[in-house]
Amino acid sequence: MNILPDFRTLRPASLNDAVAALAAGGEPLAGGTDLLPNLRRGLGKPETLVDLTGITGFAAVSVGADGTLRIGAGATLEAIAEDARIVESWPAVAHAASLVAGPSHRAAATLGGNLCQDTRCVFYNQSEWWRSGNGFCLKYEGDKCHVVVKSDRCYATYHGDVAPALMVLNASVEIVGSKGVRQIAIADLFRESGAEHLSLEAGEVLAAVLVPPATGWVAAYSKVRVRDAIDFPLAGVAVAMKRDGNVIAGLRLAITGTNSAPLMVPTDALWGRPWNDEAAEALTQAVRKVSNVLKTTVAGVKYRRRVLLAVARKQVDDLWSGK
Repeated sequence: MNILPDFRTLRPASLNDAVAALAAGGEPLAGGTDLLPNLRRGLGKPETLVDLTGITGFAAVSVGADGTLRIGAGATLEAIAEDARIVESWPAVAHAASLVAGPSHRAAATLGGNLCQDTRCVFYNQSEWWRSGNGFCLKYEGDKCHVVVKSDRCYATYHGDVAPALMVLNASVEIVGSKGVRQIAIADLFRESGAEHLSLEAGEVLAAVLVPPATGWVAAYSKVRVRDAIDFPLAGVAVAMKRDGNVIAGLRLAITGTNSAPLMVPTDALWGRPWNDEAAEALTQAVRKVSNVLKTTVAGVKYRRRVLLAVARKQVDDLWSGK
């Protein structure tokens, strides 16, 4: 890796000051567990980093009178994984946070940083000299995608763990910018493009995540990775289910690690049906249709696709049987 490039650091105390600094061309910095390694690989040369960790209340976690969970974007993954309120009422979120990287990473990494992390690719996350020898790539400094050579878009993959767990729980995000505050579904934070995978506008800050009460629903998140610490998911699946006797009263499923964005898989056709082999096959086909596994990691494409389908079915099996 290279040494870090020269830059100046600003540490605003308010969201308004942070928005102004970002609108002037600064790049956001929180825990830095994703950004700083990329900078050492020569992936970006920002003149200004805007340290968000000094913003008052940016890491606060609270539960409103209506039961809605509000997690400040500056809350660390360690804090989320260990918060008793989240563990009790939104255990899938706490579990997903606990599976990110290793303990030292989670102590520094923030929710906002995890959600907004850069997409990854075996042709992108390399040293500068390696990338230069390969002609760089469409995502940064090059003019073609080495994964899909004839494509005019980047196919780098999103590998965040927490986003899919929040998506199946109908979470939304609060975004602050120069035009004020807006709230969108968390799924709308992402775009299916490896080079431009976030819908944030210039100067906007992801301020908080809002999760409604999960009354009547059970949810879980599972990931597959080479090592049980540090590694990003080769495939990850989040599921939320509501059961009414012997039929599915509600089912939501989201995937990560396979596409340029975490994506919801359509499951409406399974609502009102029992969970059996026929329903499992329908779910498997729906997941297969949405996923787009390509050669973006060192793991084989066929393995990642098969394990994604297997984990999706097993996750629903487990929730249906109450495991």
